[in-house]
Amino acid sequence: MREGFITYKGRNIVFTDYHTHTNNSFDSKAIMMETCQKALENGVEQICFTEHFTLNPNIPTYGHMKWEKYREDIQTCQEAFKNQPLHILKGIELCEPHKYTEEYKQLFQKEHIDFILGSVHNIKDIGLRKTLAKYSRLEAYDLYFKEMLLLVEKADIDCLAHFDLIKRYSKEAFSQDDFEKFEPLIKKILSKAIERGIGIEINTSTVEALQEPMPSHYILTLYRELGGRILTIGSDSHYSEHIGRGIKEAYALAKECGFTEVSIFENRCATFVSI
Repeated sequence: MREGFITYKGRNIVFTDYHTHTNNSFDSKAIMMETCQKALENGVEQICFTEHFTLNPNIPTYGHMKWEKYREDIQTCQEAFKNQPLHILKGIELCEPHKYTEEYKQLFQKEHIDFILGSVHNIKDIGLRKTLAKYSRLEAYDLYFKEMLLLVEKADIDCLAHFDLIKRYSKEAFSQDDFEKFEPLIKKILSKAIERGIGIEINTSTVEALQEPMPSHYILTLYRELGGRILTIGSDSHYSEHIGRGIKEAYALAKECGFTEVSIFENRCATFVSI
């Protein structure tokens, strides 16, 4: 995140969605214009598109993103909705960005971006499903959180995406007790994030399948108790109709965990909006 904060100029933001994908991502066919229209219908007032991108040629994300198309899509939608109560921002989700720090630095010196999510989808270029198949569940969790620590120590990002993503891919029933075994490591990740001005998100995409978002109430509370303040909310939608899904519930969870505000970004600078 860049130094300093901005003041959002305009009407008060009520609902924001800071994790969305369209056909600029390898795993979505959503059309950006349709997603923006659905955002309006669903009461979202600020949307940040966070398309998947990587410079690592060994993982599935590589090679799909076309920056020229992405820029054109954003500009077209911003123009189309300029008189509507919808603020449209250009973000990105980087997979394992700690592996290419200098290359990403050079890229974003040329390419304007409002918000950067950093995520771990692969460990040693192996996807999380295969990692869970190769190792015991607790071994895989240990590897995952150690990779998250490397990310937060090295990468230039604004927020950590879906902090406990690996639980989504576990074939065995997820138990919160599993993550509590890793509390020292989780605290180390969260503390480093706070030290470096990096936030976390509430990702609502697992609410239906797992009956909880990413991260869980437990991790959100740890983050707040450690002094964490930067918090974004995202549906992780890959379909237009899913935009804004679970956002109201995420705001309620944030309050329950001790947060009184969420973060919004522009030009990689954060400001805070009361909830």
